[in-house]
Amino acid sequence: MKMTENLLYTERISSKRTEMLFVALLLLFFMLLIWCVTTLGLDILAAVFLCLCAFFLFCALNYRTLTIRLTTKSLKLTLGIFTWTVPLENIEACHLDEIPVLMRFGGAGVHFMLIRRRYRASFNFLEYPRVVVALKRKVGPVRDISFSTRRPDDVLRLIQEAISTNSTSLKGQPDDFRPAAPQASG
Repeated sequence: MKMTENLLYTERISSKRTEMLFVALLLLFFMLLIWCVTTLGLDILAAVFLCLCAFFLFCALNYRTLTIRLTTKSLKLTLGIFTWTVPLENIEACHLDEIPVLMRFGGAGVHFMLIRRRYRASFNFLEYPRVVVALKRKVGPVRDISFSTRRPDDVLRLIQEAISTNSTSLKGQPDDFRPAAPQASG
């Protein structure tokens, strides 16, 4: 962390429910693999079950803890080996995530989905509320980031305060010290 970045908020959360889901899927596909190898031998189905075992083992080990770090310059989300950093100057808005139940419980860990015609990266666990951050400039196809938190009201307030403070401090700087505005393509 740079000296110019002051830590405003940090949170580490884990989820027994998400961990149990991945372990259960790992065990299911491991049992199917054993059954397949003992009854059918090594074939394409066994290879599929082996790949699914490997995938859910990775998920069970990797998606254990989500770390949220909000500084005066950025929001950083880390879930296992995956990290996403959003500069505060690229945050347009933030709000509680309100999506249909099937989509809310349709995935855990890091995943991508289309919500209201906006592509979203999600860092989430099953049982916690989510905050959505809308980006001013998309990153690749991603226009929103959502993440789980135990304290959504505090996170929303702190992000909004940090955005407000950050934009106020930029108004007093000469143009050559401000971040460049995105260029309109046309």
